[in-house]
Amino acid sequence: MTTTQELREDQNLPYNVFAKACPSRGTLEHVTGRWGALTLGALHDGSLRFNELRRRVDGVSEKMLSQTLHALERDGLVHRDAQPTNPPRVDYELTPLGREVAQRLLALIQVLEGGMDDVLAARERYDETRGAR
Repeated sequence: MTTTQELREDQNLPYNVFAKACPSRGTLEHVTGRWGALTLGALHDGSLRFNELRRRVDGVSEKMLSQTLHALERDGLVHRDAQPTNPPRVDYELTPLGREVAQRLLALIQVLEGGMDDVLAARERYDETRGAR
């Protein structure tokens, strides 16, 4: 079995997300946080305006979506296109790197959705043996 460290050494990567000071850790947090992952996944099918994106990512507040988009744009995963029209039109779309990240997230989401019967059964067994919380 190959370890994470062996994989990293084989790829000769200059960054190490496991190191506290590595800048990749912040980006990982932006991508894997609830709203980051859902926002990237929602944008995978194409560009969306802010309110379209907010409707697609059910449950996200306007403030959280705005913060998430700013972080993802700063990390180079999302492109913001503001049109100088009246009223202003702003569209959000994935950059090439954002598209690659979103594809991998969607694969993970599909695995999780496909395994939910097992997850729910495991939760039930856990709660029965340890007491529901």
